[in-house]
Amino acid sequence: MAAKLIYIEDLSPLYEDVQAAHLFSDSKYFVDCTPKTSPEEILLAYIRQKDQPGFSLADFIEEYFTPPEEPASNYSSTDRSLEDHINALWDVLTRTTGEGSGTLIPLPHPYVVPGGRFREVYYWDSYFTMLGLQASGRIDLIEHMVNNFAHLIDTFGFIPNGNRSYYLGRSQPPFFSLMVTILVEEKGKEILSRYRSQLEKEYQFWMDGEEIVSATNPTHRRVVLLQDGSILNRYWDDNDTPRPEAFIEDTKLAARSGKEPSLVFRHVRAAAESGWDFSSRWFRDGKDMSTIQTTDIIPIDLNCLLLFHEIALCTIYENEQEPERMEKMLKRVMHRNRAIDTYCWNAEKGFYFDYQYKDRRSTGAYTLAAVYPLFFNLASPEQSAGVASFVLENFVQPGGLISTLTLTGEQWDAPNGWAPLQWIAYKAFLKNGHTELAHLVRGNWMRTNEKVYAATGKMMEKYNVADPDAKAGGGEYPNQDGFGWTNGVYMKMRG
Repeated sequence: MAAKLIYIEDLSPLYEDVQAAHLFSDSKYFVDCTPKTSPEEILLAYIRQKDQPGFSLADFIEEYFTPPEEPASNYSSTDRSLEDHINALWDVLTRTTGEGSGTLIPLPHPYVVPGGRFREVYYWDSYFTMLGLQASGRIDLIEHMVNNFAHLIDTFGFIPNGNRSYYLGRSQPPFFSLMVTILVEEKGKEILSRYRSQLEKEYQFWMDGEEIVSATNPTHRRVVLLQDGSILNRYWDDNDTPRPEAFIEDTKLAARSGKEPSLVFRHVRAAAESGWDFSSRWFRDGKDMSTIQTTDIIPIDLNCLLLFHEIALCTIYENEQEPERMEKMLKRVMHRNRAIDTYCWNAEKGFYFDYQYKDRRSTGAYTLAAVYPLFFNLASPEQSAGVASFVLENFVQPGGLISTLTLTGEQWDAPNGWAPLQWIAYKAFLKNGHTELAHLVRGNWMRTNEKVYAATGKMMEKYNVADPDAKAGGGEYPNQDGFGWTNGVYMKMRG
């Protein structure tokens, strides 16, 4: 009999009591545990026992739950090259879920997890992991992972943040079309048609509500109608409760903010969908997370990704000789391209910014997301020159590129650098003729990876690029090793 997928809310109020009791140092630990029996039986036992003398919540959890696998944080290499280490790591980080268990959503094919506390597949991480798998010749594993994501789209209508039931309220940056493009490079353009259905379904997910938004009701889920009639997208989450994997952190933040808790929870969850969890780019004051306003922001990177998705659908319709569909989608491409320029490009500052649609102004936050239009060939020579010049003067650090120019203690702010943004920036500058800057970005980042590997035998989730001798920090959990997308970008940059 197939194992039943557990929704952590089915264990309420036990779930909240465990998190509030701080039994585990990481809020994610308990929600990754597997119940040994049904939630109904566990809750009945809990209600009967919890007020009895000598009751121990820790003992109860031990009796009724199987703990999640511990991350293989001791995996390191001292006697092999970095390339050999990564090639060996692919198998270490590969999982097969079979029927699944607890909150883990089963997947039909093998997949690569990031590592550390991240015991499941993650959506946007996987694209950058696949780049490395491509460099390592592991096309079989790429195809398995793309098929898993297609399966998730067919099952849920979208790709969740990760294959956990507690991630089913949100997605992550939509890289599925780029993943399919990797397979196109390896197997030919007919691959696009193979995933047509899933590409269309994912697009419908992101555009859900576009037909009902109006001047008086300009938003629905991830869609925003702007004042000139343009439609662009934002990050969102269908839930407005504390994230189960960060229950304590979210509850404390809502209390500190003094705002309606459900509003804070929604903004926090939307930032988690962005992958930039967390960063000053989402904060109204640019400093403190209690001012988070994610759902009020039109992100430049998200809209570039969706424009590429629209281009992929155009290509499919052209290949399959459906001119009416192609023309219709091509108009969407042109409209989004124009809207990105209108709302996200600042000619005076020569840089791309996120747009605060409620205030009808740019957020003014300088972030590395500004390189996405260059990566997708949307920037004019003047625009790409402006971004390249500013990045060279302000974002380049000895160890790579910082994500923002702001020090907040959040992990997606200075002084940290992240593999996916190094890759996007490197390719963006290369495509737009800023070759010297591209190679500077690549060289600084790879040397940082190599230096830390030489000292520790490990690859890390993120790095302190301002001071490569110091450890990266910030955020809700310690820096993790493994690490899927860092391995992938390094191998792809290595060529």
